[in-house]
Amino acid sequence: MKTLQFNVPTTQGQSLTIQEDVMDSFYPHLHRHQEAQLMWIKKGKGVLVVEDTLHPFKENDIFFLGANQPHVFKSMSQDGLSNESRSISIFFDPNGKLKSLFSLGEFDSLNHFIQSNARGFKVPHTYFQQISERVVQLKEADELDKLMQFFYLLRSLAMISKETEPLCAERIEFNHENSSGLSRITLICNYIKENFKNELTLEDVANYANLTPQAFCRYFKKHCGVTFVSYLNRIRIKEVCNQLNEDHLESVSFIAYNCGFNSITNFNRVFKQIRGCNPKEYTDNYKSTVFSEV
Repeated sequence: MKTLQFNVPTTQGQSLTIQEDVMDSFYPHLHRHQEAQLMWIKKGKGVLVVEDTLHPFKENDIFFLGANQPHVFKSMSQDGLSNESRSISIFFDPNGKLKSLFSLGEFDSLNHFIQSNARGFKVPHTYFQQISERVVQLKEADELDKLMQFFYLLRSLAMISKETEPLCAERIEFNHENSSGLSRITLICNYIKENFKNELTLEDVANYANLTPQAFCRYFKKHCGVTFVSYLNRIRIKEVCNQLNEDHLESVSFIAYNCGFNSITNFNRVFKQIRGCNPKEYTDNYKSTVFSEV
């Protein structure tokens, strides 16, 4: 399904956009925008589609979405008649007017929070009161106080994010910058992302990193939080899902082999482990949600 590039309405000279929406239903199209977004569902229920992952949502759920993260909140009728939705969203572009502030040493922790949560997360319900109060204070603040309240909100989210899980699997973004400007782990991850469709072994990547397999395993787990095999499988399943969602005519087995799996049995096991269902169930569920009438 094609992702629309969405332009958030902004006020000239302002670094934040605070938007309260009352609509017949949530915006129904899969889209992305350059701003990160915090969204508080004040009324309504449905399914949040984030890239290729589904999350049910209801009243008083709060989600943080990373910049340029494809998503759509799909309304589901609560009484068979009404889809009315109400929400408050806070949009900010980490690479826009706020970039110079985030580059200051005093904001290192907040900058790290934004960089580390590009895949988004759901605010645990136990923190709803804390975060919703922060949002209200920000919404009602004036000028300079608004910016101060925004940083207080980010600080609260940064603390909470340590207890959350990303909304979607690894985002496959190829980085073609000059290698001299990239960290060692970034170069390794880019190498994996550029070669995951091939028969890529632990020894191959360890040689690329100029490490022994044992040393590479320790290094990779320390910096990525998962094993090399787990990381590789997530990227392969991510690409499989992308192709399944695009109405490819090829069979699932063809797509699986084309994405680096050399065994259908292993592919089905890994898919179920990562997605919690088999490929057909995933495709039916995804398409019935994304293409449903609002």
